[in-house]
Amino acid sequence: MVTKESLKRNNLIIFIDKINSYPLILVFLFAFFTFVGAQISIPVQPVPFTLQTMIVLLSGAFLGSRYGFLSQFLYVLLGALGLPVFAGFSFGLIKLFGPTGGYLLSFPFAAFVVGLIIERKNSVGYVLLSFVIGELLILFGGASYLAIFLNGNFKSALFSGALIFSLWDLIKIALAFIIYKSFRIRFFNKTYSKQF
Repeated sequence: MVTKESLKRNNLIIFIDKINSYPLILVFLFAFFTFVGAQISIPVQPVPFTLQTMIVLLSGAFLGSRYGFLSQFLYVLLGALGLPVFAGFSFGLIKLFGPTGGYLLSFPFAAFVVGLIIERKNSVGYVLLSFVIGELLILFGGASYLAIFLNGNFKSALFSGALIFSLWDLIKIALAFIIYKSFRIRFFNKTYSKQF
């Protein structure tokens, strides 16, 4: 007997299989997910707590290095062109040249690195390693850029722009890992990086 729940699950699998046939749709979808993650935030200064970086890691993990990079490049580009996709529905080049610009500019590169590591070896250790390296790339890229706005004080930028996020980032890495392991085998069977 087919239950409503199993029918919904089968429909979801069919829908995702169709999307999987068109990787550029997934590029737009992950750019959209990054926008959603940006709006789930705790506004603290100088950098808000958001779910963006978790989506960045997942875009690299699910889409591979090249399409992961492309999804985050698209996200940053849309915001730079004036769509209100950044945290707090902000937008514009001023965000890229402001205190949080380094984080945003690091997103495509972090997604690329995550995807590249997982393409080499898709094991528990390598997935976790890729997520940690991707997160560190974003944090240190962001803190380095933030230091410019703190009179070149990298120590202060590192504390207020990276170390303060330590526990939050560990939670996001754990959540990203759970999401990746739960959905990868079930829904994402292709390696898009080879198709770019």
